[in-house]
Amino acid sequence: MATTQYYTATTIDGFIADPDNSLDWLFEVSGDEGDNPFADFFAGVGAFAMGATTYEWVLAHEKLLDQPQKWAEYYGDVPSWVFTHRDLPPIPGADVTFVQGDVRPVHAAMTAAAAGRNVWVVGGGELAGAFADAGLLDEIILGVAPVTLGAGAPVLPRRLSSRRLSLTEARRRGQFAYLTYAVGPPG
Repeated sequence: MATTQYYTATTIDGFIADPDNSLDWLFEVSGDEGDNPFADFFAGVGAFAMGATTYEWVLAHEKLLDQPQKWAEYYGDVPSWVFTHRDLPPIPGADVTFVQGDVRPVHAAMTAAAAGRNVWVVGGGELAGAFADAGLLDEIILGVAPVTLGAGAPVLPRRLSSRRLSLTEARRRGQFAYLTYAVGPPG
């Protein structure tokens, strides 16, 4: 059975993007050469979803409309869904479906497409929160970077009590602390 995971990088003060919705802060952190935790994680992913702001940032930052092959280099042929209320340009050749509304039917489609592999909720935090609210988020994996922003997009802009979260793993990889939490049902 597929596990639905919110895997994201966050600052020490709990932000996933700066006030301008940029992730540039993340690329300032030196990694552990040869160690790629994302590649290990993504090897188990069979479908993923992201919000419109995340999609727009990736689109612009990676210049994907001019270089659409980069999408396949990063994500292969793994199907993706983008939650949005506005018209966004599709990436030529990418398996991207634009959706809006309730996460439950989309999650069902993602789980079917994942065919037993994991479902990744890329972000943002509001989208991950919608999956948690619906009882569809099984795990939160945070790569905590040695950075503070003071403001920006929060990692999860809602309250999840400690009754719903259980630390299952903590490890260090380079400058990052990776924390994995099991997410219980709403209640």
